Formats: sequence, C-alpha cells, structure tokens
Amino acid sequence: MIGFIDDHREAHGIEPICRLLQIAPSTYHAHKQRQRDPQRCSARGQRDMALLPQVERVWNENFRVYGVRKVWRQLRREGFGVARCTVERLMKRQGLRGVIRGKGVRTTVSNPSAPCPLDHVQRHFKADRPNALWVSDFTYVSTWHGFVYVAFVIDVYARRIVGRRASTSARTDFVLDALEQALHARRPVGPNRLIHHSDRGVQYVSIRYTERLADAGLEPSVGSVGDSYDNALAETINGLYKAEVIHRRSSWRTREEVEWATLQWVDWYNNRRLMEPLGHIPPAEAEANYYSQIPSLAIAA
Repeated sequence: MIGFIDDHREAHGIEPICRLLQIAPSTYHAHKQRQRDPQRCSARGQRDMALLPQVERVWNENFRVYGVRKVWRQLRREGFGVARCTVERLMKRQGLRGVIRGKGVRTTVSNPSAPCPLDHVQRHFKADRPNALWVSDFTYVSTWHGFVYVAFVIDVYARRIVGRRASTSARTDFVLDALEQALHARRPVGPNRLIHHSDRGVQYVSIRYTERLADAGLEPSVGSVGDSYDNALAETINGLYKAEVIHRRSSWRTREEVEWATLQWVDWYNNRRLMEPLGHIPPAEAEANYYSQIPSLAIAA
C-alpha cells in the first residue's frame, strides 16, 4: 500500500489517495519517517530490519527452494537466535516460498522374463555406516532436443549422492556410468558387505550391469515390479531433484544445460542442503560425523 502511494503521489497527491484507500495520511507519513530513520522503529521493527537481509540471503543461497522451516534451521545453525514464527512472518512479507514436490512419474520398464536378484532390503532403507547400502534409479527431463535421462546412485546412510550421469539414451551404458562414478568416488573395499538396490528396470537387471556389480564385490538387490515403495528412497531423491531443479524452469534446451544444473544441485545437496532425517544437517556433515567417531567407537568396543 505504501508503495502504491509512492508511485502515484506526484499525480494525485497523498491525501486524496489515502482517502480513497481509507487510511490516515499520518499513518503514511509515520511509515516514511521510520524508513528514513530506523531508530524511530519499535524494537521489533528494528529487529525485523536486521533479520530481513539474512532471511533473503539464506533463501537465495539455497536455490530458492527452502521454506520457512529450513530457512529457520539454517539461521539457527549460523547463530541467529530467531523464532520460527518470525522467519515465517518475514518470508510472507517478502513473498518468499519453498518449492512443493509434485507427483512422481514412473520410469521403470521391466522385463518379467528376466532373472532378478533377491530383495535384500525389504523397504528398510536404513544403514548403520556409509558403504553399506546404495540405491539407484533414474528419471527423465524433457528438452528442446528430446529427453535427457538422469541417473543417481545414493548412499543410504547419509542419503549422499555418490554417482550421477545425464544421457540422451536410457540404455544400460548410462546407468553403468553412474555406477562407475560411485565406485571411483567411494572405492568400497574390504570385508564389509555393500548391497546395491534398484527397481526391476531392464537397465539394472541386465547382464552387463549385474556382472559389473559382481566384479566390484557388490551384492545386488532388486525390488518388486512397478512398486515405487520398493525403491522409495531413490524415488524421494528423484522427486527432490525434479522439484528443486527441473520443474522450476519452463523449458530446458540441451543435455549440457541439464547436466550443468544437475552438477550444481548435487554439490549443493551433498554439502549444504539440510536434511531433516539426518537431524537437519547436510549429508557430507553426517558422514564426517560418523568417521570422526570411529576411534571412540573402537575404544568402546
């Protein structure tokens, strides 16, 4: 309302506009005085003026996807003693909103006649250490030049993305590339068991893929046909990716454009995105906390 008066005061005058809007001219003048001299504001107003840039900064620095809860959590992590309701009020004032996830799209194409490994997960997506359970899945993005398929490999312990690949083809090669990146990044060796879980998509039950899992010492696990709950964690990460990156633009031009955006998002997701199931810390921090406790865990044992 104040902005409307500012825009039209030269043409119509302040008092006629205030009379039309049914507010007192003194209210307008008092507001303008507080803008010129913040010391005239109430204690709450001064606090709001100090917090507002921080709220906007956190929202902008995190892909503009955070809602009230995560902006508040991040501010608390940074040492700002602010109430959740204050963050909610300031975000509402500035028109800042978090993204809302949409309904997932089924991408699994299975071959009922293909032999499949057993399901060693049984919808229990929990792990007591890194490199105990990986889940894999892929989704697709529509571009000007056709579909781009994006595959992820996720370590369940901290929900960290350890492998990714974007391709214009949904053949086995592209999910194999995501797996190879995960193997190179994590280098899982030693006697500890590592399960690789996926849905029954033809790419994941292909001979080449299962042979590569065996060569790397990973134990394959496959869920039920067409049941998204049997690979629910990977579906969740796909949903976050689509909501926080893909659906926020009206169109994508090329595979390279999608791949660059995906790379930026994965870096942010792994190192800065607050994850509620982890206690509102990023995946990388959760893994670092685990490894920092290993000496003390060995002593306790």
